[in-house]
Amino acid sequence: MKAAIFEQFQKPLSIREVPAPDPKPDSAVITVKACGVCRSDWHGWMGHDSDVHLPHVPGHELAGEIAAVGSNVQRWKVGQRVTVPFCCGCGSCAQCVTGNHHICDSYTQPGFTQWGAFAEYVEIRHADVNLVSLPEALDFVTAASLGCRFATSFRAIVFQGRTQPGDWVAIHGCGGVGLSAIMIASAIGARVIAIDIKADRLEIARQCGAAATIDGTTTDVIAAVKELSNGGTQVSIDALGSHQTCWNSVKSLRKRGRHVQVGLMLGSEADPPVPMAAVIGNELEILGSHGMQAFEYPRMLSMIAAGTINPRLLISERVTLSEAAELLPRMNQFPGTGVTVIDRFC
Repeated sequence: MKAAIFEQFQKPLSIREVPAPDPKPDSAVITVKACGVCRSDWHGWMGHDSDVHLPHVPGHELAGEIAAVGSNVQRWKVGQRVTVPFCCGCGSCAQCVTGNHHICDSYTQPGFTQWGAFAEYVEIRHADVNLVSLPEALDFVTAASLGCRFATSFRAIVFQGRTQPGDWVAIHGCGGVGLSAIMIASAIGARVIAIDIKADRLEIARQCGAAATIDGTTTDVIAAVKELSNGGTQVSIDALGSHQTCWNSVKSLRKRGRHVQVGLMLGSEADPPVPMAAVIGNELEILGSHGMQAFEYPRMLSMIAAGTINPRLLISERVTLSEAAELLPRMNQFPGTGVTVIDRFC
């Protein structure tokens, strides 16, 4: 099979022919029809993730068709259209038994703990726990775009943020994660304030439902959010992952508000300072959001089917595998204005 592979961190990826995976007894092998290009993949390529071992094939936002299943797989058969959470559970650890497969104690993660979906085929362990059936009406490119950013944002807004109609919600960073969060929060009736430093992204944020936008290069973000929301937001999402956006997010909250950290804090942005006096004095909550369990996908898919949310609007570019290999090293520059998806493996 063709795959984009790197043999050293921070060195160019090359397109090579490598052996296709054979399914283990609990696994399914997926023919990859589409795969998102995500900044998390860039972190893996940089060497920020200890799960990544060289040589390596990135890619964790995937959709495709089942090509083969292992002898122990009961729920799935060859030919079914599927996607998968980016962080997969084992089904039997303490976390999985309580329904928290996305933070499994023995998690597997295509593109991190194993070779990923910048390839024509990818193996998914514990298939009965982790695969998600795709409606026929949902195309593979849109399904792949859900994988990391949209599903994580859905959990961040709906489950972790406990967002309600009428709430004020601040979204710090309008990349793929932020735009997804804006669309989801707006769809459930929240009033969204979008913050970014690029005018084109703020324009897309308005198209996704943002009630107000703030240019972080020209405005005091915290003061502006508090003025727009009459004292602070009920929910605030750091969708980028930096010291500044994390600080701004926490400080943007009203009393008893909820900060949800979605953007990864790695490399030079690890271990950010947190305004703990505000957390204590205002009884704020600080929460993380790390993917979403496979069994929770139907709620999100039903909203897509109903047209309540439309992730297709966030897809800005479709590329070949070769183009993705050239793009990945530049993901820290935040190229494009939405989600980029591989849909041709050449």
